[in-house]
Order: sequence, then structure tokens, then C-alpha cells
Amino acid sequence: MRDFFKNPARTAYQLSPNGEYYAFLAPYQKRMNIFVQARSGGEPVRITGETARDIAGYWWKGNDRILFMRDKNGDENFHLFAVSRDGKTQTDLTPFDSTTVQVVDGLIDNDNEILIATNQRDHEVFDVYHLDLTTNKLNMIAQNPGNISGWITDHDGKLRAATTTDGVNTSLLYRDNESEPFRKILTTDFKQSLSPLFFTFDNKDLYASSNIGRDKDAIVTIDPNTGKELSMVYQNPDVDVDALHYSHKRHVLTFASYETDKPHNYYLDPQTEALHKKLEAKLPGYEVVITSMDRNEDLFIVRNYNDRSVGNVYLYDLKRK
Repeated sequence: MRDFFKNPARTAYQLSPNGEYYAFLAPYQKRMNIFVQARSGGEPVRITGETARDIAGYWWKGNDRILFMRDKNGDENFHLFAVSRDGKTQTDLTPFDSTTVQVVDGLIDNDNEILIATNQRDHEVFDVYHLDLTTNKLNMIAQNPGNISGWITDHDGKLRAATTTDGVNTSLLYRDNESEPFRKILTTDFKQSLSPLFFTFDNKDLYASSNIGRDKDAIVTIDPNTGKELSMVYQNPDVDVDALHYSHKRHVLTFASYETDKPHNYYLDPQTEALHKKLEAKLPGYEVVITSMDRNEDLFIVRNYNDRSVGNVYLYDLKRK
């Protein structure tokens, strides 16, 4: 039992946007904390010192700051913290009692801003706030009327869509811009589902996972003004399609994923397919997944695993092969 529940020695590797550093979680006094190491070498530096609770999740926000989430004594009221890359400065960005935080949009191209949702106004619902990381000031940009369960931004970080639920029926809400009110576009019941994923790269339509008119989830594009299906991206005849991925740098769809005997990818981009095939050839006999990359998409954290091995973690340099 001790071995089964033991923390991993190192896990959750992530590259900084410029690729010069990588971070990972590792135990410190039996709790998972964040360490940072330069890609050029040297010893890793522990930048957090949590001893009561594990860090629940973290990510780079620029090259000099990491954001992470942690609750207090298991109360599941997760706060958002910022810590400098050297660990010398740490700030609780949501220091509110009986409040938890969700990330709405990490605003990957903006190192100093993020969109979050908190229930500080009303513990039963989450409103959306703009958080300025240079001043740590919160500004509400959308108040939850009480039934919104999810928020969706476009590629410019504008709050353009939302979903509501009453426990049985789910509705899609949409607006053309942030100055307009949301309007209901369509409603599905427990027999049908339509889950918006993200906007098309021109911010006009939505990619979604939908089983409307079929018995399995497929990836489609829909018109957010009407909810009508516009085109099929990918469907599998045997199983639901799990997810759709894209390149943030190149603004192209890369692959859809699904699972039959094991996880599979349906590639939508030759460049991504070539990269994955090259990695699979270097690591035969394993499932191979990319878990992190730099902003230029030249450096990748790669994990391999199979049903008999937890595998290893690698750094892959695309330019140097």
C-alpha cells in the first residue's frame, strides 16, 4: 500500500514559453511542490514549500512566473497563486474566504493577464473576472445569472459563448461581442449532446463535439448564431471522438483523438503527423504523447508508456532532431 500510494519522484513536466527552463512536481516533506531547472543544466530549484497540501496544478505564465492552485486543509476551495521563477516572490491572487477559482482563459499570448471565474460574490455560481497580474486587481466582466455552467472565449480572449444546465437539459448561449447580451441558440436533453470546444480561427464559427443526428459523438463545426451544423471535421464509425487539438502558433487543426483497443489519433495536419510518427519510431512498443511544448513549437516534453511500464519523460528538439 505504501508503494502504491507513494508520490512519484518527478512528474508533470512543463516547458517555459521560451524553452529555456522546465518545471516539474516533486515531493518536499511528503507534499508535491514545484521545481524549476534550466534546460542548459544545473541543479533544480524548489520554488514552493507547501507542507499541508499538494499543489493541485500549475502552469507557466510567461518565462518568469508560474501560476498554481492549492486548497487549504482539504476544503476544496482552491486559490490561485503566483510564484516567481526563482521562488523568491509568492502571492495569493484570490485571497477570499470560502471561495474557489476556475481558469476560463489562460490568455497564452499575454504574460500579464488571465481570465478566471470565482464564486466570491455568490458561493453557488461563478462570475468571470479579468485578473491583471501586474497589479493583482480583479475586474468582473460577466456576472452569472445563476444557471451558467461554462464559459467560452474566442481566440482574442473575448467572452462569446456559454452553456447552461438544469441537470437534464443543456443550452448553448452566444453573442457576437461582449457588449451584447447572451442569447439562447439551442437546447439538448439527456438523449442528445452538443459540447462546444473552441472557436474557428477566424472567430466566426464553433468547433463542437456532437451526437445530434447520429449515435456517436463526432467533431463538427456549427454556426453559433443558429446552432446548425455546418461541416464534419471527423467521425469514427465505431466510437465517440474524444477531443480536437490544434497548433496555437500555426492556427491549424492537428488531430482528433479517440479510443478503441488503445488511444488513437486521426491526423488533420501532415506536419503534426510526421512529428508523431518520428517520435513513435524512436520509442517503439510504447504509447507516445506530447505533454508540453515551447511557444515556438520547436521543443517538446514527450512521455512514453504502455500496459507494462510507466515509461519515461524526454525532451525532444525538433530542429536538431
